[in-house]
Amino acid sequence: MSETTHDGGVAVTASPSTPPPDDGLSRAELAAKYGLTVSGARPGLFEYVRQLWGRRHFILAFSQAKLTAQYSQAKLGQLWQVATPLLNALVYFLIFGLILDADRGFEREVYIPFLVTGVFVFTFTQSSVMAGVRAISGNLGLVRALHFPRASLPVSFSLQQLQQLLFSMIVLFIITIGFGSYPRLSWLLIVPVLVLQFLFNTGLAMIMARLGSKTPDLAQLMPFVMRTWMYASGVMFSIPVMLKDHPAWIADILQWNPAAIYMDLMRFALIDGYGSENLPPHVWAVAGGWALLLAVGGFVYFWKAEERYGRG
Repeated sequence: MSETTHDGGVAVTASPSTPPPDDGLSRAELAAKYGLTVSGARPGLFEYVRQLWGRRHFILAFSQAKLTAQYSQAKLGQLWQVATPLLNALVYFLIFGLILDADRGFEREVYIPFLVTGVFVFTFTQSSVMAGVRAISGNLGLVRALHFPRASLPVSFSLQQLQQLLFSMIVLFIITIGFGSYPRLSWLLIVPVLVLQFLFNTGLAMIMARLGSKTPDLAQLMPFVMRTWMYASGVMFSIPVMLKDHPAWIADILQWNPAAIYMDLMRFALIDGYGSENLPPHVWAVAGGWALLLAVGGFVYFWKAEERYGRG
């Protein structure tokens, strides 16, 4: 219908019975019509990998900053990176090595590097898991303020723990040499062992980051889980020796758990008296399988909840 205005013009108005042009369209159709997208929507998997690679400098810088700040309030500073696992190893030696006779099956020159290696390597996994649990829930301000692939956080924390282990390895080398295990070709195996364990730790940290983002109380439970895992992984004792009077399948299961696998491979690489007879069969295939399974599975599991991190 139309009507004449005060200046003689004609104004056209819609008939009351004419529906609005967007009437009847769903939210998805309206968004498509006007080119709207969901804020923080999850990208495709390969696009997500590309974005993560584009943040590689941020990941490295963030991990280094966290490592520097970790002991900034302590008088000894970064020395605690080495002192903490060493003190743990000393306590375990006093309790398990001297009192509980957990060193049976090994000479003292082998057992002490065996124990220290186990503590350092397991601490790498333990710290990565604990940092992963808090990766999202402990950095909500950063997650909500900036748009970036959230996987950057658990990857960065795992990288931080790797750098901390590399500092500790200097002390581990000194202890190993001090007890008669000198550098040899097998020491080159340290590199693939650390690569596989880093992939495993990162995947596990991503799984724990997603779980911890919804259940912050998980951070209180995980120390008990990790302590149980440590005792079941042969950090302080040889699994085959300690379980020789039990069914063989129990020792097999414990030896094939990933924490035990990576510790045994590192001990085999470093310690002269720790030969291949102490390793489970197909140990490298199992180590690679655990790393691939957790790295890929953990990454996909974390990515599927990308758009939900920091919300609610």
